[in-house]
Amino acid sequence: MLALAGLPPLREERSARHPLVIAGGPLTFSNPDPLEPFVDVLVQGEAEDLVHRFLELAAGLDREALLAELARVPGFRVPGIPGGGERYFVAKASAARLPATSQILTPHTELRSMFLVEPERGCSRGCHYCVMRRTTNGGMRTFSRDEVLSRIPEAARRVGLVGAAVTDHPEVAELLEAIVRQGREVGVSSLRADRLTRRLVAALKEGGAKVLTVASDGASQRMRELVDRKHTEEQLVRAAQLAREEGLERLKVYAMVGLPLEGDEDIDELIRFTCELSRIVPVALGVSPFVAKRHTPLDGSPFGGIREIEHKLDRLRRGLKGKAEVRPASARWAWVEYMLAQCGPEAGLAAMDAWRQGGGFSAWRRAFEERGARPFQAARAQDGRRRATEWPSVEGPRADSDGSRSR
Repeated sequence: MLALAGLPPLREERSARHPLVIAGGPLTFSNPDPLEPFVDVLVQGEAEDLVHRFLELAAGLDREALLAELARVPGFRVPGIPGGGERYFVAKASAARLPATSQILTPHTELRSMFLVEPERGCSRGCHYCVMRRTTNGGMRTFSRDEVLSRIPEAARRVGLVGAAVTDHPEVAELLEAIVRQGREVGVSSLRADRLTRRLVAALKEGGAKVLTVASDGASQRMRELVDRKHTEEQLVRAAQLAREEGLERLKVYAMVGLPLEGDEDIDELIRFTCELSRIVPVALGVSPFVAKRHTPLDGSPFGGIREIEHKLDRLRRGLKGKAEVRPASARWAWVEYMLAQCGPEAGLAAMDAWRQGGGFSAWRRAFEERGARPFQAARAQDGRRRATEWPSVEGPRADSDGSRSR
């Protein structure tokens, strides 16, 4: 985007005649370090208050003075200034700025002409792999049904309720029903199987839903318990039954493979259980390789290995052939994601090199190697004692630079 705009991509190549390049968003909750070579300012965490502070300062200061001042304000990181802001800081928006809503409604987006609103922010759960777990910014903050409804403009015919844990909202069923009664379509970004009720699923169906989407995440009950994903087979079976009884076309289930300690027996359990679900309602199984994120309990866990994950995905496809649709993510691109999630600024420079070399996987692998990108070792040492308690023998085989594993 910077190149298309005629801007030198690297911060050090720009001068005072160039506009400031500012980045933020959910990435800053975990590992924004790969962005450092490219941006003048990082806005870390929730930006609703910080953006106002930035505009106030920008109105009265020149470029250099502005950057110097921002480097002293919690929530801003200025990579060009030594010690310019905390390395890891997650700003929290004040209640007066929330809930967040769409500002532009357009048919030219993925969620076309859909008005988005947050009935809640954050999460009350503690899943070990997730950046948005309950320890982030004090956990889950909810907004009342009436407050959410008051934010929906009259012209909005399609409404999306977005958040990390929408179905954990205490009034979610009543909110869905109220939106549907207004003659609008409605969708929900995240459904938790243990929170589904007939009333909630019926409201979704009446609001235009054709597919019920839930996540099992761990391939087996053992894996779910190890990552503190408190879902049981019985709850997922109940989700399938509700989908069928309310006339939905299929159940979509998200799962992860490649968690530490996972074996073929866990994959076989996922096959067996998915077959059980498919006898109730057609199932589409979305499978993603596990990628450890910074600032989570599994921070520093090794990547599962490209060959090993491809073996598990192939085992799934063969085991579910003709029984359920399997939609796997790429093991190779998951390794690229892992490197970006676990490495520092050199990974950002590698991304630039890979883009210049065509953006193929071999270009990424070569760029990471040439830039010397390596996953954070300090995080592994820092969190080692906690992980050793939760994940016996978690270190196991190490991940090589190409994502394969050495024995």
